[in-house]
This record gives sequence, structure tokens and C-alpha cells, in this order.
Amino acid sequence: MATVRFTRHLQRFFPDLDVDGEAAAGATVAEVVRALDQRHPGLAGYLVDDAGRLRRHVNIFKDGHTLRDRHGLTDPVGPATELVVVQALSGG
Repeated sequence: MATVRFTRHLQRFFPDLDVDGEAAAGATVAEVVRALDQRHPGLAGYLVDDAGRLRRHVNIFKDGHTLRDRHGLTDPVGPATELVVVQALSGG
């Protein structure tokens, strides 16, 4: 299972989210997002749009590199993969 880390911002909406590392199964980033959404209903809505594309204010880093496929999230995920989800925050 991949390890997924999040910024603390999402914990405000999903208090049970382990921002320091959630284990999630899936062969692609899209499958990992779906697995996390089953555990934390509504989480996928913050990360992807209705077509399954990564939202423009969200970045996911796979083992320290940006995803190659922001539209289909088809980047492969293995058991040692680390994903880091970062949301851009704005305001004043």
C-alpha cells in the first residue's frame, strides 16, 4: 500500500485524516484517491473535479516528483510509493 501524506488544512474538514501518513491501496493514483474517499467520504471532491482530473489548486507529488498525468491520475503506484497532497491556499 502507498503512503499518502496531506497538508494539515484538510484535517479541518476530515478530522480522522492522518496527515502524517495514511496507507491506501491502489495500482494508480486514481485508485488511491478512490480508496481514500471511501475511508473519508468527500475527500476526493477536494482533490479532483467531476471528470476525475486533479483540481488546479491541488498538487500531488509521487516520490518527490509532480504527477505526469493530472487528467486521468494514471501514474502507477507501488507498495513503497509515497504520495504527498498539497493544496494551494490563498486569502489575506
